[in-house]
Order: sequence, then structure tokens, then C-alpha cells
Amino acid sequence: MNFTTTELIGYLASLVLMISFLMKNIIKLRIINSIGAILFIVYGFMLAISWPIIITNAFILCVNTYYLMKHYNQS
Repeated sequence: MNFTTTELIGYLASLVLMISFLMKNIIKLRIINSIGAILFIVYGFMLAISWPIIITNAFILCVNTYYLMKHYNQS
């Protein structure tokens, strides 16, 4: 099996995203999900700019960041 770097980033992003949904703790879920979103954004740029992937995951990253900041500001 010969994978390109782009494919490896895509598979890694998918794996991280799937792992995030196994988290019981919402904070861990949001942090790991954010890492997956960042990887998908990188993947979107590596695909010669795939705007649907980039926009969707940038939105997910913003939502996760908002709720993480809200959580840590309340603590």
C-alpha cells in the first residue's frame, strides 16, 4: 500500500474525528474533535483547495473553540 501524504492526513483526520466521538467527557471530545477539524482543514488545502472541507471544518473548529472558551471562562 502506497499512500500519499495527502491521503495519510485525510485518514488521520478521520481517525481522530472518530476517536473524539468515543469520549464521554465533553471537554475531551471538543479538544480531540478540534484536532481532527484542524487536520481536515490541512487536508482540504492539500487537495488543491477543497472549500467544502475547509469551510465545514473551520466552522466546527470555531464552534468547539467557542464552547471550550465559554467553559474555561466560567470555571
